[in-house]
Amino acid sequence: MLYHIEYSPDAEEHLRQFTVRERKRILDAVDIQLTHQPTVKTENRKPMRPNPLALWELRIGDFRVFYDVIHHPEPCVCIRAIGIKEHNVLRIGKKVIRI
Repeated sequence: MLYHIEYSPDAEEHLRQFTVRERKRILDAVDIQLTHQPTVKTENRKPMRPNPLALWELRIGDFRVFYDVIHHPEPCVCIRAIGIKEHNVLRIGKKVIRI
């Protein structure tokens, strides 16, 4: 089953903070890894503990993509946030989260 990828306004804003090269890397990885079977756990893709952000996380090197999956009416991956992890700090937009 092919999943449509949709970016939230917040995720689009988060993308703008990266360089063109970083954006391309993130967008390419999202297309490759989330278009088919986005809810299958892999080395770079995992379900998250309950939180207000998203149900799933995709790891692309130091980048993190947080997303939800909707199956009806059309299969869709909804990208909620995009950030970068540096050591024990996650930066999403202007927010800094210690992990």
